[in-house]
Amino acid sequence: MAEKRTKRVFIPGCSLPSYSPVLVEKTLEYLKEKLPGTGSILKCCGKPTKALGQVSKFKERYGQLQAEIDKLGAEEIIVACQSCFITMSQYSPNQKVTSLWALLPKIGLPERARGIGKNSDIVFAIHDSCPTRDRQDIHDGIRWIINQLGYKVEEPPHTKENTRCCGFGGMVVPANPELALRVMKRRTSEVGSDYMVTYCAACRESMIKGGKKAVHILDLIFGGPWTSKSEFPGVPGSPITSWANRYKSKQAINRVLR
Repeated sequence: MAEKRTKRVFIPGCSLPSYSPVLVEKTLEYLKEKLPGTGSILKCCGKPTKALGQVSKFKERYGQLQAEIDKLGAEEIIVACQSCFITMSQYSPNQKVTSLWALLPKIGLPERARGIGKNSDIVFAIHDSCPTRDRQDIHDGIRWIINQLGYKVEEPPHTKENTRCCGFGGMVVPANPELALRVMKRRTSEVGSDYMVTYCAACRESMIKGGKKAVHILDLIFGGPWTSKSEFPGVPGSPITSWANRYKSKQAINRVLR
């Protein structure tokens, strides 16, 4: 699934591969183009078990991931998931942990993406992920990306360091789905636009369940241009769809790393 030896490793997380294998593939291709020696690992960091208080199981699962990282000899971990970023920053002290959203402003966007949204009739409201609410570099990176793309944006009343939970946090969806839906609708109710952009696939799903049309920021980078006439992605109709997408993501990673 990854090169035998690699300088850095891209870990897309769990929710992004379950949402879009195409975005996983295109992101890895671009990182390899700009940063030769980039490999990839598709493996859960174990954060859900930690959120449920299963600390010993979390350490076991994270240990398995760390063993894969060390096996590759990676010096840097590039992550697209905010929960992964926080977890790996704490539990992988021997590697540099970099958020994809802070990295892209340094390496630039694909040429075809620059200015792609300048003629769009959409205003995208930005939803910031709560795990990284104290990371200004990530907030700034997301806004740099959208500015480079050319899309117009709306900042909700609760944004950046004051962002609100999307409704997925803390495993509340399986524990109390009715509460989760109330949190999702509370978040979307304060947004004026009908369209939202997130940098977490789980957050994107929450915004849709809250009543908005929503895309992942990688949809904006590698797709589009997005307008009010575009067909917006929905949510998986079944958990089987999510698992199938993760398998497709694994196949996509293997293709890129051949």
